[in-house]
Amino acid sequence: MKSWISFLLPDDEYKEKKLLHFLSEGAIILFLSLLVTLISSRFINFDTETVLFLHVVLFVIYVLGRYIISGIEFTNIATEQEYKKELKVIVVKSAGFTAMFILVYPFISGLPASISEWLGTLGFSTLAGLMMFFINFISLKRSYNRNKELM
Repeated sequence: MKSWISFLLPDDEYKEKKLLHFLSEGAIILFLSLLVTLISSRFINFDTETVLFLHVVLFVIYVLGRYIISGIEFTNIATEQEYKKELKVIVVKSAGFTAMFILVYPFISGLPASISEWLGTLGFSTLAGLMMFFINFISLKRSYNRNKELM
């Protein structure tokens, strides 16, 4: 079935189905959390922007976390050689992302004026690169173990 969201979904039918399940689960959790917030807002005064931001973050983290843990990202990794090769690719991509982030971020957020601001930019960029690495590493490890079991 084609819909307006089809262009965001993977071409692989299995991945598409699983991703739609994750999005549906996330939507239900988002709905329930909004319902709890609506009911509790009668008793507690919330900052609207913060609450809405936290709900969006909850949805994104849930869907991303389920996708990473599911082990469906790297469907063609089943041998140790393929695993090691893909691990090297992930390290190179993460290092490249970190370098690009270090170069581009200061121009987007404004050039740092002091050493401490440069260190903050460097730390933030490194943290972003490490997050990218660990997300891909966990997904690769889960995919490898899952594919190894299927063989």
